[in-house]
Amino acid sequence: MDALELLRLNLLSPMVLAFVLGLVAVWVKSDLKLPEQLYTVLSIYLLFAIGLKGGGELSVTSFAVFWKPLLATLILGVSIPLVAYQILLRLGRLSIVDAAAIAAHYGSVSAVTFTAALSFAQAQNIELEGFMPALLAALEVPGIVVALLLARASLNPNSSQSAHSGMGEVWRELFTGRSLFVLLGGLVIGWLSGKAGLEQVKPFFVDPFKGALTLFLLEMGMVAASRLRDFLKVGGFLTAFAIVMPIINGSVGVVLGHFAGLSVGGSFVLGAMAGSASYIAGPAAIRVALPQANPAYYLGMSLGVTFPFNLSLGIPLYYAVASALGARV
Repeated sequence: MDALELLRLNLLSPMVLAFVLGLVAVWVKSDLKLPEQLYTVLSIYLLFAIGLKGGGELSVTSFAVFWKPLLATLILGVSIPLVAYQILLRLGRLSIVDAAAIAAHYGSVSAVTFTAALSFAQAQNIELEGFMPALLAALEVPGIVVALLLARASLNPNSSQSAHSGMGEVWRELFTGRSLFVLLGGLVIGWLSGKAGLEQVKPFFVDPFKGALTLFLLEMGMVAASRLRDFLKVGGFLTAFAIVMPIINGSVGVVLGHFAGLSVGGSFVLGAMAGSASYIAGPAAIRVALPQANPAYYLGMSLGVTFPFNLSLGIPLYYAVASALGARV
């Protein structure tokens, strides 16, 4: 199947079309709106289901197979915010605070983009490693911490306490926040109960997963449309960054996954994770550590530009890169 056919199938998938419907609902000023409680329940359901499935696979995976992909993931989590921060600071001429806030979002990961990549792989019968949700959890925190440490060191270069002041609250927010807590909890439960335990809850957490994701993306389309209107006031550089940086990060993620021993499907999903930007854990940490950062920048970029790009074009692009790299072996 060629790249154009993959792109067509992705754009016409129920998940992407539901996202587009959410965008249209805002643009035509429809009164469509999901109850806030349902949005919360869906996000918890998706993260917990991802964790359960990943933990079940991790229970039958040896560390000898897992450690190289884990190392590649941690390298991405550290290097992406370092590069993004310098680009935003020097080329974009943003303030230290805004550069660090944006770098934190792009150093972390979007669980919904990860989920969409898994759905794409399943729809195309692409095989991949079952422990990928564990890599999702490993990628969520390092990028945020690295970006915040950069900001604190730059704002207070002469203070020996600058790298640690207030970080305790950030760590607490990261690990007790809903997204990472539910994801890690699901991983642990799935790992302890194993494949047999997962079979017991499969009718609820596995079979209806795509339907729940489709409904969730309808809501995300409405949220993204509202953020995009605020972001369009900012300018061209950040828009270009929000598209070009994911392509670079995603391609590097695919290459690192390949050399870490992941399959074509695993490398593709790692690339999709690296090319994504957080809009759950990232904003929660930034509100605590850098409250003066402009939300129109980091939310407008991650949710208004990068997420729609990845959902429509980025995911098939990362798979094309992974396929091309795998074909050369």
